[in-house]
Amino acid sequence: MREGQPYRLAYHGNLLVLRAAAGGGNQGVVVVCLAVDTGASYTTLPVEVVEALGCDTHHPLRTVRIVAANGVIVAPVVALPWFHCLGQRLTNFPVVAHTLPTGTFVDGLLGMDFLRRCGAVIAVGEATLRCHGLIHTP
Repeated sequence: MREGQPYRLAYHGNLLVLRAAAGGGNQGVVVVCLAVDTGASYTTLPVEVVEALGCDTHHPLRTVRIVAANGVIVAPVVALPWFHCLGQRLTNFPVVAHTLPTGTFVDGLLGMDFLRRCGAVIAVGEATLRCHGLIHTP
């Protein structure tokens, strides 16, 4: 995707959703449906997905406390070998490994960690997102 080119999102009810891909070495590629969530600090993928890609959730980079609908949970943060979304491919991208409740339409959440890094500008009425280039953050 060229810088600033609008990326079409889809509405599911009031949620804006998109597809992303993650991969890990010889483990292949997994395509996931994510909700664009400006209220989420971190990008979140199901535990089953990150483990299938070879990430060790029992020895994470760190853990984070997340306020969820049913209280505060502690979840592992793991580095995905690569993550591709909105035309951006990041290697060793840290994501929270947490499976959303059963019945949730999406697999996970595209959080502010990714949206800030790509300089995202969301047009809610048009259901588009422009990524203004990868911003390198520590």
